Amino acid sequence: MESKPDQPTGAQDGAPLDRFSDCHAGIVGQLQALDRLPALAEAAAEARRIAGELQRFFEHVIVEHHAQEEKSLFPAVLAAAMAGEERARVKGIVDRLIAEHREVEAAWRRMAPALKAIAKGRDATLDGGAVHELVARYEAHARYEEQAFLPLSEQILGRDDHHMAALGLSLHMRDALPEALERFKRRL
Repeated sequence: MESKPDQPTGAQDGAPLDRFSDCHAGIVGQLQALDRLPALAEAAAEARRIAGELQRFFEHVIVEHHAQEEKSLFPAVLAAAMAGEERARVKGIVDRLIAEHREVEAAWRRMAPALKAIAKGRDATLDGGAVHELVARYEAHARYEEQAFLPLSEQILGRDDHHMAALGLSLHMRDALPEALERFKRRL
């Protein structure tokens, strides 16, 4: 390459200036990553919040809901069902619902360590397929219970006001007793 008479020797290749330009490209790339960081931090904070809430929700709501059904609702409907075909039908539905409860709870226990880590802001791998399967499984469970069991339960328990009242009292006592014990434990 020939040097021009008005340029100093070595300046014509632009190599020293290219280093500044390359550095700017690297700085701009990193600053563009910084520009994405607030949205990522917000998403990470939301993931931590959701994971923490889900842990508490599953243990205090879903597990308790299953327990109430299994200790109050299912036995009440079985006891009030007419012997024979009706009771056999109720038993089949109840057995299926209880099995589904255990399946959902087992699936939850498998993903709970990852959710706990996410809630604490640690890196974790949460299997999206397993999450989707759990959600789909519970939606199907709830739909089946809503369509097959609850209308049948209402029909069976509705034959005698005492059955419905007994179920209501049972549920009230299950809710009220822990609350009362908590309130009075300081005095006991």
